[in-house]
Order: sequence, then structure tokens, then C-alpha cells
Amino acid sequence: MTNRPPVTLDDVRDAAARIKGVAHRTPVLHSRTLDALVGAEVFLKCENFQRVGAFKFRGAYNAASRLSPEQAARGIAAYSSGNHAQAVALAAREMGTTAVILMPEDTPKSKMEATAGYGAEIVTYDRYTGDRTALGEALAAERGLALIPPYEHPHVIAGQGTAALELIEETGQLDALVAPVGGGGLMAGSATAAKGLHPATRVIGVEPEAGDDTRRSLAAGERVTIPVPRTIADGQAAEAPGELTFSVNRRLVDEIALVDDDEIRAAMRFAFERLKTVLEPSGATPLAALLSGRLERLPRRVGVILSGGNISARRFAELCGG
Repeated sequence: MTNRPPVTLDDVRDAAARIKGVAHRTPVLHSRTLDALVGAEVFLKCENFQRVGAFKFRGAYNAASRLSPEQAARGIAAYSSGNHAQAVALAAREMGTTAVILMPEDTPKSKMEATAGYGAEIVTYDRYTGDRTALGEALAAERGLALIPPYEHPHVIAGQGTAALELIEETGQLDALVAPVGGGGLMAGSATAAKGLHPATRVIGVEPEAGDDTRRSLAAGERVTIPVPRTIADGQAAEAPGELTFSVNRRLVDEIALVDDDEIRAAMRFAFERLKTVLEPSGATPLAALLSGRLERLPRRVGVILSGGNISARRFAELCGG
């Protein structure tokens, strides 16, 4: 009998070695303007420059690369609102196999087109009436495909944690690490890396106000389900945290901050105008928490994971136009 957690620092390090040379080692941005505004030294890990435009490729490739040759040859299935879809599609292409992706029918067109562009077959469903997990599992079983879920998988979580691992390797010890929370995979992997390297690091998750399932779950001490969130942060529109990710995050996450859609828009505009970088709404939520003062007792050195930048010019203008 062992109390080994589902994902460890060694797992994250192993994932880092596996994705090296395939995933990008993304840049860390530092802005004196941002430091002055928030009163801390802030280091921004720019996962919008990752392959497929988001951190998701890290976990998708780490998981896909561990399939047996027989599993890989049959193909891969996934369900996703966009970024994980693109990540699995690209991972499958890198491995010379095929992917079938279940996506909500209201997924931004740019994300659907990008997923198809990597060679995946797309099957759609209604996110407000359908259970994507059940539908995805049924699709994979029917076609004999290996299912790689967006966060409920130890290899996916370990892969996502490599973003935080790289950030800390470059910046040294951080007083706090701030990352977005959707299903909880990036948060679980990031927290595992951060606490594993420096247990005193304060780990802070950020959710949209309309989708605070993880905040409620941590407060209740058990997973809480909420109605499907309606927020511009579509990558964080989770009804409940994952069982596996919550088992990690309830141990390692110190607090959850909430931001509203207007604060997210303001952060996207700030990143575009002052940092010269493009963020999708979910990728901007940690920056929104800093800029809006949602984080209390902000420590001296803060690492922030900007999780993605997959947004079309038209959608960006709709959300952030003057």
C-alpha cells in the first residue's frame, strides 16, 4: 500500500525530457510597467507561443507518446472546447496516426478550423445538453481509439506541469505561482512542480466568476458541480473539477481568485497594448487577477502562466474593441 500522489515532481521532470525538442520552451516575459502597476516582480510564462498556441500540447504529446505501437496505430480520440483538440490533433500527426475529436458545436470557428487543419476528424455536440465525457468515451470505444482526456490523466497533468517547471528553472524560486483553472490539469501539474521544487511557494488558481467550480469545491472539501458556465473564458467553462485533478489541487492549491468578463477583457487589452502579446480570454485570467487587485497580499516575486492565445482577430476585436 502506498500514498504516492497521482503525479510527482519526478513525473513532471520525466515529461519534460519526453517533450524536449517537440514542444517549444516558451519565453518568459518581464515588464517594468506591469511590476509598477501591481507592486511586485512578475514573470509571465507565455504559453500563447507554444505549439497550437496553448499549453495543452505539452500534456497531449506526453500522453500520446506513451501509447503502445498498437494503440497509436489505431488512432486517438479526445473531447475538447478547442485547445486540447488542437493539441491532440497535432500530437497524433507528429506520431503518424489519426485523431477524432469531439467538440462543442459553439466552439470558436478559428479553433475548429485549426483542429481540422492538423488533420483531425471533428464530431460535434451541444455542450449545454450533452455529457462530453460520456460521449467521448462512447466514441473512443465504438471506434477502438485510445482516449486522451483534457485533464483527467496523470500523463496529461505531468505534461502540463512542465510549463511551471521551465518557468521556475529560468526565474529561480518564486514567492507565488498564478495559473488559470478550468478542469484543473494545468493547475495540478503546475502546483506539483512548484511545491515539489519549493514547498513555500504560494499557489494561486484563477477562475471566471461564472465558473467557480474549483473555488466552491475547495471550500466544500469535495467536488461541487455547477451549471455550465457562460463566460468569454470558454476554456474554463467547466461544470466541476476533475476527480484526479481535484485530488491534487485540494492538497497543493492555497487559494482561488475570481475575475469577471470585463476584467478579462481589460487584461487582454493590456497584454496587446503594453506587452505586445495576444491572449485568449482563458489565457488572460491570471493577468486579470493581478491587474484588477483580486490577489491580496501579493508577494515580491510572482510567476504567472499565460495559458494560451488562440483567438481570431475578429473575436478579439469583438471582445476588446474600443
